[in-house]
Amino acid sequence: MQRRRFLALSGAGFAGGLAGCGGSDATGESIENHPAAAGLDAQPRQGDLGNHVVLAFEDPSCERCAAFHAETVPQILSNLVEPGLGAYVVRMYPVVFPWGEPASQALEATYARDDAAFWSLLGHYFENRSQFSAENVLDRTGAFLREATALDADAIVSDAENRAYADAVQADVEAAENAELGETTPVVLLFRDGEFVTKVNGSVSYEVVAEALGEAS
Repeated sequence: MQRRRFLALSGAGFAGGLAGCGGSDATGESIENHPAAAGLDAQPRQGDLGNHVVLAFEDPSCERCAAFHAETVPQILSNLVEPGLGAYVVRMYPVVFPWGEPASQALEATYARDDAAFWSLLGHYFENRSQFSAENVLDRTGAFLREATALDADAIVSDAENRAYADAVQADVEAAENAELGETTPVVLLFRDGEFVTKVNGSVSYEVVAEALGEAS
């Protein structure tokens, strides 16, 4: 079962950001029309799509993405998602190191089977990124899934090897390209009350996110 078969819509959205690994202003554009958010309801997310949306394009091989995931995402979850103020959504954007592409394939194959396992595997990649290479990533992925989940790890690895979810990965890449996001990851787009506010790059702090969304204390 492939849960993310769609084509990204055309358009552009851009606002300046911070440095990370490796358009035109569209402030006020609705989330329904923003090209980066094409097929948003089918993407891995935590929280309900509502007032605020933090949409992050991430590469599992990216050091800055790992820092964002470790330092900022927990605050997004505790301050926005858990109180019901918004959602954190992630799209795969493998543009940094070569192992990020097969890892993205494995993440899509995992997400098609189990949402919680997807987040667990994504965290595993970020926490252990120095251990992966294009040659070993799928073997190590299989070992992790066998140990940490009840999923059929061999089937997921086989799907990743055969690029069974290449359409889903490509759709994420096309969404980034159509929105003219560049290749500096992570790319974080912030939507407030259904409208695009800004885009920032790199391991942006929660304070920047909260300020843009009007949730700063």
